[in-house]
Amino acid sequence: MTSSGAASADLWRAKTRAFVDREVRPIAPAIDRNDRVPDSLLRRLAEERFFGLGIPPEWDGVGGDARSLAAVLEELSAGSAAVAVTVAVHLSVCAAPILTWGTDAQKTRFVRALARGDGVGAFGLSEPDAGSDTARISTRYSTDGDGFVLRGTKMFISNAVTAGVVLVFATKDPALGHAGISAFIVPGGTEGFRVAQRLEKLGLRGSETTELVLDGVRLPPEGMLGPEGSGLKVALGALAGGRVGIAACALGVARSAFEEMQRAIARDDAEWKRARLARAYVEWTSAAALVRAAAERKDAGLPFVTDASSAKLAASRAAVSIASAGLDVAGAEGARAGSAAERLFRDARVFPIVEGTTEIQELILGRQLLDAEPRGNP
Repeated sequence: MTSSGAASADLWRAKTRAFVDREVRPIAPAIDRNDRVPDSLLRRLAEERFFGLGIPPEWDGVGGDARSLAAVLEELSAGSAAVAVTVAVHLSVCAAPILTWGTDAQKTRFVRALARGDGVGAFGLSEPDAGSDTARISTRYSTDGDGFVLRGTKMFISNAVTAGVVLVFATKDPALGHAGISAFIVPGGTEGFRVAQRLEKLGLRGSETTELVLDGVRLPPEGMLGPEGSGLKVALGALAGGRVGIAACALGVARSAFEEMQRAIARDDAEWKRARLARAYVEWTSAAALVRAAAERKDAGLPFVTDASSAKLAASRAAVSIASAGLDVAGAEGARAGSAAERLFRDARVFPIVEGTTEIQELILGRQLLDAEPRGNP
């Protein structure tokens, strides 16, 4: 890690921690209880330029690298995982792929608006019958003159209710498999685009999770992102970067669960509780090292798919393990609905599922570790 990169991440971490203590942590129970991130908080996130992190200044962003983003998401998640996931999806799997694949005209129209926080960004890949297997998506696109028409249903889509931009993936013909998939930029409010339902979840309550219907959504030629048939590359690239961010979100929950354990044990210094706290510390700090390593490799322009999957796998497991132990340590008080330990456990339990399940991360790792050239010690 370069000193400048470390300094930038440290500055963003300090800024975010102060913001969370002041504006997120006090309302985190209400966010969870009401299943809503208040519009007022979204405006404050925009005003403090969190929605512009990682976006170059020429596109109205504030710059910043993967290490800075990981630090911000960890701190936000330590206060409210729902808030952190909202920002992570906006930046990692909506703004970032448009920056990578978009034309200057697309960046001017969409990335600048995302950087300002004029609506959040969303990512529309999963479907009722197509989650991990991207080739099975059934949302179709057809040509209409020199433009496109999209029809289909997307499921488990974050940020869609308040979305200013949704990155949607559709196939020209399911028989073409991956080669038939293309990516499209759909502005929020486009005719034929609607949120069919908002889904209730165990955890990450407040982060919008929805079913989307695209009923004859018409887009101009510039609505396609990247070359026709490149949708799988767009999606996989976005998801690889997104896993570093989601790993940082899981790490924030793991850290908060550890800190809750510390407070509970200070009131009841039982031997077994101290031993469990020690194990939690090792789980948390080990995951933190993997998240940091993945962000560093991404910033260095090195291959980081293995590192991102390792970080996501370790951080989500650490969050679940520590939050579960936190319930044991807290006892009856922790089991009460609305307690910090109970909320953290529900939030933690979602992370092994989102942004690629545990099983998918293990498959990715297994394939990468067998196919890649050895690179020495981690």
